[in-house]
Amino acid sequence: MITPPLNPLLLPPLSLYIHIPWCVQKCPYCDFNSHAQKGSIPEQEYVRHLLADLTADLSRYQESVQQRSLHSIFIGGGTPSLFSAENIAFLLHQIEQRIPFAPHIEITLEANPGTAEAERFLGYVQAGVNRISMGIQSFSDEKLQKLGRIHNAAEAKSAVGFARVSSLRIFNLDLMHGLPNQTLNEALDDLRQAIELAPPHLSWYQLTIEPNTMFAYRPPKLPDDDELWDIFEQGHQLLTAAGYQQYETSAYAKPGFQCQHNLNYWRFGDYLAIGCGAHGKLSFPSGKILRYSKTKHPKGYMRGEYLYEERDVSAEDRPFEFFMNRFRLLEAVPKSEFEQFTGLSLSAVDKTMTWALDQKFITETDRTWQVTEHGKLFLNELLEAFLPE
Repeated sequence: MITPPLNPLLLPPLSLYIHIPWCVQKCPYCDFNSHAQKGSIPEQEYVRHLLADLTADLSRYQESVQQRSLHSIFIGGGTPSLFSAENIAFLLHQIEQRIPFAPHIEITLEANPGTAEAERFLGYVQAGVNRISMGIQSFSDEKLQKLGRIHNAAEAKSAVGFARVSSLRIFNLDLMHGLPNQTLNEALDDLRQAIELAPPHLSWYQLTIEPNTMFAYRPPKLPDDDELWDIFEQGHQLLTAAGYQQYETSAYAKPGFQCQHNLNYWRFGDYLAIGCGAHGKLSFPSGKILRYSKTKHPKGYMRGEYLYEERDVSAEDRPFEFFMNRFRLLEAVPKSEFEQFTGLSLSAVDKTMTWALDQKFITETDRTWQVTEHGKLFLNELLEAFLPE
């Protein structure tokens, strides 16, 4: 049994996640908290509730957030690009009135290429957004149709053009592989077309069938494990040759263009969370770590029922929660950050680390741990070793 931490915590960077739950239609693979729009979206009313939600959080969690500034903001969904630039501008301005922005704050907005217009992208930049993440998923019209996407390949490429001329600091393309009936050549062709567009950042991840999705009820035929490995291996070579560096399991970037918001998640950072079904995590100087979530359905949320549940992260759970995030990254894990951000001593994980070293899942120096190439293949087994007995 681990002794509950008595050490005060060093507070990590603080981010803010904002969830906008509406989309044009629900994709069959999507298990996010999203709702197909029926009629007009109550944008202004929802923005008012987001700000009331944030105000309540800043008061409730004052011990954690006072005198801290926001390192990054991520507006996700759903499809945030369904909201007007004017409402996004008002939202960001009002947030800054409540909590200061750090210099060079990264502000990301997710966009669907089917809702992209040049004027709208320019409006988002004028509102303060400096990073757009576009859910392209594929450049095959046939595959896009099977995925339930509302855009086609031409619209995807057009949206990248809008992003390019809008003075964005960075744009990201989301691309999937392992799609229904996808061949190796089809997957690599998608990737080549993405690389030709020269995005500073590329999220390239495998389609997985999640519970309670349409694909779970009617599973499509996906590539087998050998085909998936060939896709990943050859795709990784293409990306590396094009100058992209893999810094996380599914994330590639040109040097200097990593997603700072996601890095904060993976480095066990703190994040406020507002909007339907949003999840937050906060550290307190006293040593407490809190996770919380918000009401999922827009009807309840817009009645002012914001907070759904809170839970303290126990001392026993902290090693698993820390490494579940950190071992996704390819960078070495500083031992000092484990102590500073969990409040535990290194002795809390000595036994597990000795086992992981014996398995050749990690390497170790006086200051760091690093997952090996072998360890990446057994990442779930490695992480399970940190679960409380």
